[in-house]
Amino acid sequence: MAAKTKVVLTDYVWESVDVERKILGDAVELVPLQTKKPEEFIAEAADCEALLNTYAGPITADVMAKMPKCKIIARYGIGVDTIDLEAATAAGIIVTNNPTYCIEEVAEHTMALLLSAARKTAFYDRLVRSGRWEVPPGKPMFRVAGSTLGLVGFGNIARQVAVRAAVFGMRILFSDPFVKEGQFDVPGKKMELHDMLKESDFVSLHPPLVPQTRKLMNDETFGLMKPNAVLINCGRGPIVDTEALVRALDAKKIAGCALDTTDPEPLPDPHPLRGRENVIINPHAAWYSEQAMVGLQSGAPNEVRRVLSGEWPVNVVNRAVKGKNRAGL
Repeated sequence: MAAKTKVVLTDYVWESVDVERKILGDAVELVPLQTKKPEEFIAEAADCEALLNTYAGPITADVMAKMPKCKIIARYGIGVDTIDLEAATAAGIIVTNNPTYCIEEVAEHTMALLLSAARKTAFYDRLVRSGRWEVPPGKPMFRVAGSTLGLVGFGNIARQVAVRAAVFGMRILFSDPFVKEGQFDVPGKKMELHDMLKESDFVSLHPPLVPQTRKLMNDETFGLMKPNAVLINCGRGPIVDTEALVRALDAKKIAGCALDTTDPEPLPDPHPLRGRENVIINPHAAWYSEQAMVGLQSGAPNEVRRVLSGEWPVNVVNRAVKGKNRAGL
């Protein structure tokens, strides 16, 4: 009897892997693990033909060298900053992601954080829970309609935020070197980042995490923002220099922030960002909904199934690997 094709799942945040088993079929031996670092999964992955990956990493050139049969690394999420793409291409390993499973959820969560920061709903909830019933402690508050939202990055999620924010009567600006003004039929005026920061009442972060965007929000960029401005991050934590953010809040260079992602993550307790009345922190929950879970859990194993069946996958991140990969595709 022919040996089964081995697929290793490094880590997952759902209750079972029945979906993966159904998609991959009986010809595949699925090995589900719960690991955080490569040294914890590499022993099992050494002879795998595909690697399913959620958070465990980083997956470096050295890690890939220890998986000589691996044809594809399939990420369940959108970002691939924990995978060395150049090394994967050089090794002939296809890398895929799942870019569309939670667009609506993250856009909705961004607006939820924006509105909560503007209307101070989280602050007032804490106030009432503490036994107080007062409006003045939340002052000053400003109308959202007529305010300016600056979007850093104008990809799928940011454009959905723009559509939603426009309904609230907000003026939309964006900064993205890869998008031209008018390229998409959504609200938004393109500006250079520094100019946009000076005009925005809310700044929402949506770029990919690459070397150019790591700590993009730093002492210099915080210094350009309005003192009444609020920073929102439903993107990647390391886009923000956390220490610079603390300094900006301490110096009242910005009015507050609402963070679904932080650096580090989880945020330690105690931490200078915790306990501030002008800071909202969520535990990286923007991606989640029951509907998104369906798309999340099926995306990566479907890409693995395609590659193992001799098909080119749908969402390839390192496209230069085509024609020179271990799968022969």
